[in-house]
Amino acid sequence: MIYFVLKYLHVIGAAVLLGTGAGIAFFMLLAHRTGNAATIAAVARIVVLADFLFTATAVIAQPVTGIALAQYAGYSLAEGWIVLSILLYIATGLFWLPVVWMQIKMRNLAIMAAASNQPPPERYNQLFRLWFAFGFPAFAAVLAIFWLMIARPPIEWLAF
Repeated sequence: MIYFVLKYLHVIGAAVLLGTGAGIAFFMLLAHRTGNAATIAAVARIVVLADFLFTATAVIAQPVTGIALAQYAGYSLAEGWIVLSILLYIATGLFWLPVVWMQIKMRNLAIMAAASNQPPPERYNQLFRLWFAFGFPAFAAVLAIFWLMIARPPIEWLAF
């Protein structure tokens, strides 16, 4: 029973990370394409909130449930697929943390532009391009982690 509860929580956390990440990217992209500062500000407010409520919670839950699940199932944390998953998770975090900062800055810039009935400033556009670029490796890493969780392939060159 404990194994299935841990597995359930771990899969839900992974789905939240993937789904929230994809949803945030989709809504920010669509808001950005309008060029309307008020629309961007409104969507960015929700995006920042969603990242703190959902993504941050899942970011904390994933390693906790993952380690507990691996130990309960008898896997060594030194197995290649687990090591690679951890490395990809860290890489994702290294992209995600700056993205959160960028989202907050973009939100604030859009709020100021909307308040003065102006389009978003060039600094917003620079941050958006960087935010967009950071999303690709982070999203690819999350997809790779999903595959590793499901396939659990033998990766001897990474095993300790």
